[in-house]
Amino acid sequence: MAAHSTPKLAVWKFASCDGCQLSLLDCEDELLAVAGAVEIAHFPEASSTVVEGPYDVSLVEGSVTTPQDAERIQEVRAVSRHLVAIGACATAGGVQALRNFTAVDEFASVVYAHPEYLSTLESSTPISAHVPVDFELRGCPVDRGQLLEVLSAFLRKRKPDIRAHSVCLECKRRGNVCVMVAHGTGCLGPVTQAGCGAICPSFERGCYGCFGPMETPNTASLSAALHSGGMDDGTVMRLFRTFNATAPAFEAASRAEEKGAGRL
Repeated sequence: MAAHSTPKLAVWKFASCDGCQLSLLDCEDELLAVAGAVEIAHFPEASSTVVEGPYDVSLVEGSVTTPQDAERIQEVRAVSRHLVAIGACATAGGVQALRNFTAVDEFASVVYAHPEYLSTLESSTPISAHVPVDFELRGCPVDRGQLLEVLSAFLRKRKPDIRAHSVCLECKRRGNVCVMVAHGTGCLGPVTQAGCGAICPSFERGCYGCFGPMETPNTASLSAALHSGGMDDGTVMRLFRTFNATAPAFEAASRAEEKGAGRL
């Protein structure tokens, strides 16, 4: 790939809600600095202007859910020097990956008047299931500070400084009272990667696992703790099946609960 005097940045959308792209637009003043450091060559959410590749960095939001997107991600990879998957959809299939636990035809028949017109895959899969990915940035949506860090790192040819500890550490830093211990609230914080600043526990709500599993999640221990607090198998299963339902650690935990509930 030929070198450019100004690096080219591309932002791509697959099956998603656009929230991660909006996180980049929400950077406001920082985005002006980014725009001054790179050529924003392809970003339909921000501009209709499209500059042809190849691109030095491609940010990809969304999961692959259609045959067309399975082909398109190959094309994106081919014109990208570095490809970064951003958000829960791109890194774990997203909330739409709940379809993976049952027959997609069943969902389609309920939602659409004419499901025969749909062209869709049986499952929703992350970008890494189709092409090599240089980095995965978690979140639903991603944290804008982390997004800028990753973008800066790739432009400066260094490793992104994204911490892999759990949300529990963020709670401790904020001085939060543990919602599980104090209120018996179901919380995925002990097994979820930090990045949100422990927003939900700060308002006495359990963590929903928006940033996916931490590096070494002990989901079995958390499940046992949730059961000891009075949760049944079905409730614990649903707790793991949200924004990162098919992230391997969360999927394994939910399927174990599903077996316990006698659903298989």
